[in-house]
Amino acid sequence: MAKQRARGRGSAPTIGRSRTPTIIAVVTLLVLVGVIAVAVISAQSNRDAALPVNQPITPVNATYQTRVDGGTIAAGSGPTTIDVYEDALCPACKQFESVYGERFTDALNAGRVTVRYHMVNLLEQQSTPPGYSTAGGNALMCAAANGGFPTLHKTLYERQPSEGGAGYTVDDLVTLGRNAGAGPGYEACVRGNTYGAAVAQNYQQASTDPRLQQTSGGSTGFGTPTIVVNGQLAEPNSPQLSAALG
Repeated sequence: MAKQRARGRGSAPTIGRSRTPTIIAVVTLLVLVGVIAVAVISAQSNRDAALPVNQPITPVNATYQTRVDGGTIAAGSGPTTIDVYEDALCPACKQFESVYGERFTDALNAGRVTVRYHMVNLLEQQSTPPGYSTAGGNALMCAAANGGFPTLHKTLYERQPSEGGAGYTVDDLVTLGRNAGAGPGYEACVRGNTYGAAVAQNYQQASTDPRLQQTSGGSTGFGTPTIVVNGQLAEPNSPQLSAALG
């Protein structure tokens, strides 16, 4: 969406022109190079602080199985079905995971629920550069297909990039997935963006599904996280969700 800037033409050289403007231009250029170098180093430092790729990861004690079913991550096999629509860059999804993550794990381990995670790219344009919502969603689907979803899911929300900032790169996501225990097929899946189209399609379907639209602040639309328990919309702090998780 960013517009490409047009490049202007340089002025033709003039014979006998004073060298003073040239010297000033050179000095200015050197100063700009120095400023840019400091900015790049500072940005890299801030990025490393914000996106801790190589910090140790604590595994989630998950005994349930995950798989990719169409465009959905299916976890567990319990009698109650919970659909969760979420975006890897969504701060509210991070908060939801911090509050309910362990309860979901316990309910899945106990066989009480089946959870279907629908990864969407609602905030696709809110990272710099755009695209982290898709990349993060794809990585989680790849992890679900390769045995690393529970730990990577928890990790990507605990260490979530900020909206408007840089998201994890493909190399970062490969490293995080490996450290989370994803199997050998994970890397090729992430680098090939295997499920990227599915993440985009999930959003298109959810954003136009009248059953998933909710009213907030006077406007109606689709947002994340959206929770559905046995086909019925439920608020994150609702009695329906609490009863389903046990």
